[in-house]
Amino acid sequence: MKSKKNRQGFTLIEVIVAVAVFMLFALGIYEALMFTFKAVYQSRISIIETALLTEQLEVIRGLPYASVGIKNGIPNGVLDHVTTTIRNGINFSLTITVRNVDDPFDGMATGTIPIDTAPADYKIVEISAQCASCSQQSISTISTTISPKNLEGATGNGALFINVFDANGLPVVGANVHVVDTAPPNVIVDDLTGNDGYLRIVDAPTGTQSYSITVTKPGYSTDFTTSSSASNPSPIKQPANIVSQTVTDISFQIDKLGSITTHTIDPFCAVIPNIGFNLSGSKLIGTPNVKKYSKSFITDGGGNITIPNLEWDSPAPPKGYDVTVTGTYDLSGSISQLPLALEPGMNQNLSLILSPHTANSLLVRVRDAGTGLPLSDANIELSKAGYLQTIVTGLGYVRQTDWSGGPGQIMYTDPTKYFGDSVLVDVNSSPGDVKIKMIAGLYANSGYLESSTFDLGQPVALKNLVILPTSQPPQTGLQSVLFQVALSNSSTPSSWNFVGPDGTSSTFYSVTSTIIYTGGLQYQYLRYRLFLSTDDQNFTPQFSELAITFSNSCVAPGQGFFSGLSLGAYNLKVTRGGYLDSTTSVDVSGQTQTSIDLSSF
Repeated sequence: MKSKKNRQGFTLIEVIVAVAVFMLFALGIYEALMFTFKAVYQSRISIIETALLTEQLEVIRGLPYASVGIKNGIPNGVLDHVTTTIRNGINFSLTITVRNVDDPFDGMATGTIPIDTAPADYKIVEISAQCASCSQQSISTISTTISPKNLEGATGNGALFINVFDANGLPVVGANVHVVDTAPPNVIVDDLTGNDGYLRIVDAPTGTQSYSITVTKPGYSTDFTTSSSASNPSPIKQPANIVSQTVTDISFQIDKLGSITTHTIDPFCAVIPNIGFNLSGSKLIGTPNVKKYSKSFITDGGGNITIPNLEWDSPAPPKGYDVTVTGTYDLSGSISQLPLALEPGMNQNLSLILSPHTANSLLVRVRDAGTGLPLSDANIELSKAGYLQTIVTGLGYVRQTDWSGGPGQIMYTDPTKYFGDSVLVDVNSSPGDVKIKMIAGLYANSGYLESSTFDLGQPVALKNLVILPTSQPPQTGLQSVLFQVALSNSSTPSSWNFVGPDGTSSTFYSVTSTIIYTGGLQYQYLRYRLFLSTDDQNFTPQFSELAITFSNSCVAPGQGFFSGLSLGAYNLKVTRGGYLDSTTSVDVSGQTQTSIDLSSF
C-alpha cells in the first residue's frame, strides 16, 4: 500500500505579503544608494566650483589695482560681472562683484570729522559659482581684499548710499540693487544690500538725475526711480544725483508679495462669471495721480480670479486697493469693504457684489472715523426734489473697548465685562484699557483675559481682528499683545478651542497677523483670549480696543447702494446711534462712489 504525503503550497495572501516585504527592503536599499550617489555628486560639484573660484581669484590678484573692477561699473575695471565656463562637461556661472570700501581709519565719507574726501580706500572682490543644472543647495562663494600699493588720492567723485527697508522699517538683507548711470561712461552696478539694508557705492562719477535705481528681491515687491515721461511728467522719486565729494542717500521700500482672491456674485450669493474690473492701488509714482499699480482683470466661469504678486498697500486708513467694475453690472458692495488693505505676504479674499447696470448709481460706504471700520445699522438717506430713499447698512463688526466691569459674565451683554482672567491683568487703573498687573513695584511677566461669548445673530464669515493700539513700548517685546479666537455654532459648547491664524493652538494673532482662521466655515458664537507679556518688568503693554469684522451672508458691511438714479446733485444724510450726523451733497454721474466717516460722541 502506498503512503500518502501531504503537499502544501503558498496561499495568494502569503505571496502578496512576501512580495510587499521584499519591495520594502528593495526600496530602502535603492533610496540609500540614490542618497549616496547624490552626496558624492554634490561633493564633486563643490570641489570643481572651489577650484574655479580659486583660479579666478589668482587671476584677479595678478591684475593692476586700477584694473580690478567691473566693466562700466563702480569701480570700473576689466572684469565681466557674469561669465560662464565649462569644466568637466558641466556649465558653471561665475558672478564677480567688486566694491570700493571706505575704511574708518582715515575718516569716512559721512559721519566723521574731517570728512574723508578720498573714501575709496581699498576693494573687496567677491566671486560666486553656481551650476544651474546641478540642483545645488547653496551657491559657492569666495572673497578677498585688494589694496593699492600707494595711498589713495582725492577725486572729484561722490558716493551713493542706497537704503532698503521693509513695510515695518526694518532693513532688507540681500536685496538686489541695479544701478544705471544714463550719462557717459554709462556705469552699471548690480549688487546686494548688507545686513544693515544698505548698499554703499563710493567713488561714483558725478551726475545730475542720471542714476536710475531698481531694487528687487525674489518674492518681494519692486521699488524704483522714475524719469520724467509723457505719461508721468512729475515723478515722485526721480533718478539720483551724485555731487562731488558728497554722499547721496536714497531710500527704497520693498516687502513680501501678497495676493487678492476675488469673487463676483450678486446680492443673493449667486455666481456672476466673466466680469471685467480694474484693480488699482493707492501708491503713487507721480503727481497728481500716477498710480504705481493699475491693471484690468476678468473673473473666470466660476466668478473667481486670484491676483498674485501684489505689493502691500495699507499705509493708513482708508488707503488700499480699489476696484472699478466694467460692463453690464454695477458694483453695489464688497466684502471686505473697499479700499482693501493688503499686508505684506498675505492673501485677502474680496467678494464683489454686483447689481444690474443702470445709467447712474451711488455706492455709499459708512465707516467709523477713528478706526476706519464699516458701521452697521447706519441709516443712509438720499434725497432731492421728488426722490427720497433710506437704506440701513448691514452688520459689519463687533468690538469691545472697556473691561472695567471685571470678570464673571458668560454672554456678552454688558460691554464692560468679560468671562475670566489670570488675576495678573489690570482693568481698572487705566479705565478702558487692559494692562499687566503691578506687583511689588514691578509688572508681572504675563497675564491673560478671556472674553464673554459674542452672539453674532446667525452664522457669519469672519474676516479680521482690528487691534488698537497698533504699537507698544519697545521694551515689552515684539509680540507683547497676542490673541487667539474660539468659534462655535453653540453658545454652550463642551469646550472652547482657542486657536491662531493657522487653526492650531500654537499660533497667535497680532497687529500684523489679523486674518481670522475659520477653516472655510461660518460661525455664530465666538470668544477671544488676550495674552499680554513683557520682556522688561518696568514696562507693560497697554491694550485699548478689539474689533472683529465679518460679513453677514451677502450683505456688504457698512455699505448702501442706490441704483436707477437720475443725473445730478443729491442730499446725503447718514445717522447712527452714538455718532454725530453727517450731511453732505453728492453729485451722481455714472457709477459714483463716496465714503462717509462718522465721528462718535
